[in-house]
Amino acid sequence: MTIKAGDRIPSAPLEYMNADGPVEISSDELFAGKRVAAFAVPGAFTPTCSLEHLPGFVRRANDIKARGIDLIVCLSVNDVFVMDAWGKDQNVGDKVMMVADGHAAFARAMGIVVTDPGYGERSDRYSMVVDDGVVAILHLEAADAFEVSDADTMLGEL
Repeated sequence: MTIKAGDRIPSAPLEYMNADGPVEISSDELFAGKRVAAFAVPGAFTPTCSLEHLPGFVRRANDIKARGIDLIVCLSVNDVFVMDAWGKDQNVGDKVMMVADGHAAFARAMGIVVTDPGYGERSDRYSMVVDDGVVAILHLEAADAFEVSDADTMLGEL
């Protein structure tokens, strides 16, 4: 079942990179006690994700945070090393936290997983605002679309 506004974020393992290397974090920890703007992409270094989705959130990060967002998170079903390299390639800095859902556990738990014949399980594209672990806003894209999960749409609703 696909998650919806009002639902609590499911518990799943995730990873991010810090200066000391990979760090494991649960989705419970990531979303607890803060207001988080999160978005998921089908894959790091892919065209729409690299040319539009992630750059939009990097570009609008200060505006989004000025509207009460504590943390902006990019999620993808890639390993933590790929997410770290993609963040560096995109000059993300500390504007967006690059989070790996390496085994698609979070995407599956959210009910937002698709199976690509060439790449296996991937996350559908979406954006959401999570208040202390509860989904407040969710924009799930139709297959192969990029219309409602962008930074400008999110900013318009904050």
